[in-house]
Amino acid sequence: MTKKLYYESAYIREWGTRITRKWEREDGAYLVLEETAFYPHGGGQPCDLGWIDAIPVLDVVLEEGEILHKVERFPEKEEVQCRLNWDRRFDHMQHHSGQHLLSAMCLEVCEAETLSFHLGQDYATIDIARADLSPAEMIILELDVNDQIYLNRKVSSYFVTREQAAALPLVKQPKVTEDIRIVEIEGIEYNACGGTHVSATGEIGMIKLLRAEKQKGHLRIYFKCGYRALKEFNAGMDILNSLSARFNTSKEEILDRIVKWDQEQKQLQTELNAVKAENDAYLAEKLLAGRQSGLIKHVFADKPLKDMQNLAAKLTDQADVIVLFVSNADNKVLLAKGGERELACGAFFKQHLADYNGKGGGSDNMAQAGFATEEDAMAFYHFAAQSLSSVEGE
Repeated sequence: MTKKLYYESAYIREWGTRITRKWEREDGAYLVLEETAFYPHGGGQPCDLGWIDAIPVLDVVLEEGEILHKVERFPEKEEVQCRLNWDRRFDHMQHHSGQHLLSAMCLEVCEAETLSFHLGQDYATIDIARADLSPAEMIILELDVNDQIYLNRKVSSYFVTREQAAALPLVKQPKVTEDIRIVEIEGIEYNACGGTHVSATGEIGMIKLLRAEKQKGHLRIYFKCGYRALKEFNAGMDILNSLSARFNTSKEEILDRIVKWDQEQKQLQTELNAVKAENDAYLAEKLLAGRQSGLIKHVFADKPLKDMQNLAAKLTDQADVIVLFVSNADNKVLLAKGGERELACGAFFKQHLADYNGKGGGSDNMAQAGFATEEDAMAFYHFAAQSLSSVEGE
């Protein structure tokens, strides 16, 4: 049985040991060590990574009581030197201890039991037995949990018997009946847990609650601890500083400046829409006056699809015509009809688009499609123009 060094100390980073077993599986090379500080997946905590004789450790799993190390390739010697990816390990320690502390404060402050814990690469979450928390409750919870960090309470771990565990005020009774490991946060809680933890709450650094969302009748709280929380803060400051420079104002006045900017943009959009409507009316009149059949077709250099739709709607409202537009700006083709014509625009597209690498669809009265290249869009446009011209008797 492998000796689990991470239970002796979560701070062991390097050690020498011996390989006791190695074998090839379909998914790669695995080995067992006489002693290991590599923590396997378990209890919501991801595994440790690192190196064995400078060979990357790709995964660590626990199977039938044995710790298996998946490696990039087998070491040449039986005696090996091992080294943890310490940044990853300490991040896991901060977040696992942070989760214990956060869960304890959820129970105390919000009277909500923690149902599950997940530690991902981007953030950590707990699901609690509450339907929701008000913004004020989230603020109080965050302040209270950080108060406990600053008190720097001792975090210790030890093994107890089933009888000893039964006498402790555990958060939840463990499923195992022997080798029960207790993680104790001094004055806060006793919890049966096999994960790696910091030695005092101060090492968590801080806990930042990011958001809360409903999840199957419960509440999921997203949070970050320690260095991840610091990176989150720095990323936010970078955005804030960029906005401050962009709007040429202080950070404190950015929200007011954005509100004013938003109002200005809405006013400009209103004015732009009025100009577009006037231009569309003029262009619709010109296209209707210049048509020689029931088909109106036009190639636009840079007209967006929405603007083509608006113009086509004006044309088909005013006359019993078929409208075919193409825009070279985004390789879009639009087909619309007015009156009681038998043409079904959506069906026409569905029948022919695949031949020109186009994707789209629509109703009987209007359809649109996009193409990967300008050449495909123009080829389909010319095909459609020829086909519809034949129908119109050109």
